[in-house]
Amino acid sequence: MMSLVWPWMFALGVLPWLVRRWAPPAPEQATAALRVPHFQDMVQFQSVRSVDNHQGRSSAWLWFSIVIWLLLVLASARPQWVGEPVGLPTSGRDLMLAVDISGSMAISDFSVNGHEVTRLDVVKRTAGEFIARRSGDRMGLIVFGSQAYVQTPLTFDRKTVSTMLHETEIGLAGKDTAIGDAIGLAVKRLKEQPVGSRVLVLLTDGANTAGEVSPKQAGNLAKEQGLRIYTIGVGADRMEVDSLLGTRTVNPSRDLDENTLRHLAQSTGGLYLRAKNTKGLADVYMELDRLEPASTDTELFRPKTELFIWPLGLALGCSILLAIALLIRNGLFVGMPWPAKNVNPRTVVGQ
Repeated sequence: MMSLVWPWMFALGVLPWLVRRWAPPAPEQATAALRVPHFQDMVQFQSVRSVDNHQGRSSAWLWFSIVIWLLLVLASARPQWVGEPVGLPTSGRDLMLAVDISGSMAISDFSVNGHEVTRLDVVKRTAGEFIARRSGDRMGLIVFGSQAYVQTPLTFDRKTVSTMLHETEIGLAGKDTAIGDAIGLAVKRLKEQPVGSRVLVLLTDGANTAGEVSPKQAGNLAKEQGLRIYTIGVGADRMEVDSLLGTRTVNPSRDLDENTLRHLAQSTGGLYLRAKNTKGLADVYMELDRLEPASTDTELFRPKTELFIWPLGLALGCSILLAIALLIRNGLFVGMPWPAKNVNPRTVVGQ
């Protein structure tokens, strides 16, 4: 629908009438002091045009000027086209994902549709679905190995976060595991956000073997800053491997430090969750949706398009046409009498 931002500007529509009605007339010039050549020719031309000039103030010119003025008044009222309401999700949590991409994440102890896949491949799939469900949250991505890096800063663009997660490769940040550095980096990125909405979901399959900050120190810092940490331990507890003596059963998650992960979660008000297979990891992210529900409230927004440029442009075009018509009518473009030969250029106007 159409709307006006400043409808009271239409009160200016009567301004020209008020000026014409109450303003005193401009004083007439008594004499002229311009010395011009071919004066007699111009006097004759002016006498011919005098009647036309008087008629130039006819109602046609007057109404044309009124239309221009009303177009300017309409433009000053700022007409807008207001579109249909669009629902925008309200801001929910500031949620950071920290994903382990160390060398051990290449272990193929998970399966999808009967095919063995690496731990990171399953994380990409299930975490991507989790990201897509977090409507209204600002999300960011931290990847860590020997070092921790911000892959994606906090953003409402969940598609970008998911894309950056799927483009992450094992070993990109080194082969070791710096859990403490990942938590410290998350604290740094979330400290400016509102208290109570700061959440970190940390996923790993091992223990802290690198970095400058220990998990205990990072956990204490997170607790001071009001950052809730949900830790996820991934990896199967049984796996059949081939050896020289035949097939044997091993525990591929023997390096997983569950005690540290559990302490980090409990000390910050979060929860430790364990995922031993593909379905278990999907269930973990569903549980996170229950523990930290995404925002469901929406705000209505109506897109607005400014339309003042159209009456303003039309008024400008009409003004140019009116100016050209008046110049032509007064003989400044056509019909100007050129001075004859041997005309005395010393004729003085008004004398």
